[in-house]
Amino acid sequence: MSRSLRDARTRPVGGGDVSYSLRVDGGGHTFFLKYEPLANAARLEAEAAGLAEMAQATQMHIPDVLALGTTDASAFLALEYMDMHPPDSDSAPRLGEALAEMHGIVSPNFGWYRNNFIGLNPQYNQVNGVWLEFFRENRLRVMVDALAVDYPALANRGDRLLTSLDALIGDHRPEASLVHGDLWAGNVGCDERGMPTLFDPAVYYGDRETDLAMAELFGGFPPLFFESYWHAWPIPIGYRRVRRPLYQLYHLLNHVRQFGEAFVRGSHAVIDQLLAELRGD
Repeated sequence: MSRSLRDARTRPVGGGDVSYSLRVDGGGHTFFLKYEPLANAARLEAEAAGLAEMAQATQMHIPDVLALGTTDASAFLALEYMDMHPPDSDSAPRLGEALAEMHGIVSPNFGWYRNNFIGLNPQYNQVNGVWLEFFRENRLRVMVDALAVDYPALANRGDRLLTSLDALIGDHRPEASLVHGDLWAGNVGCDERGMPTLFDPAVYYGDRETDLAMAELFGGFPPLFFESYWHAWPIPIGYRRVRRPLYQLYHLLNHVRQFGEAFVRGSHAVIDQLLAELRGD
């Protein structure tokens, strides 16, 4: 960026779980700055690439990437500053429609050209033409294997589920849609005009239902958001009973890795629910 920042004013911006964030005002400009230790430069590089990928969506205001780089001690990412607010009764329907539009951006294969991160953990995006294989190997198996040492009972239950995925979702043939990948309420907003925005992405091309499942996992999305989305793109058979808990399990296991014991019981419960579904209970 060719701008003078010698007299810049900075103030911390809350809300992030991973990076340090600042609002920077200087040289007649305002921008949003994220920075991390130099060793974590790949995380910010992946974020910048994800924002660029989502910028294909025409009904959203995705923050522009202004600069990406490193200093002797830190990695940084400078973004367009946006005065955001949570979706309300006016903007929530627009968010649902905009997400459906973004999910209409498709690829011939599942995955992405690069790996990225889901929270603190690596997320692998090895390209595969079959959704079942992609989700099993790049999503669930990675989590289950990573938990084997510290949570062997949970990993063993997860292994049982991995062997049964064909029976659970083998007949599901989604398109490879552009998905945000980490769609919880803290990663969405609206600008001052009410235009929807998404940020902190973990993008890849996958089943669009994964975004909806994550949005339902921890709450925070107005009902009008879901009504608008499902009106634009009706809910498929099998989503609520089987695929929603299955896709949520990926994020629950990731939370076990990041935050520990608090998410173990919930992960066991979802696995038990899915195994019961296989038994016809």
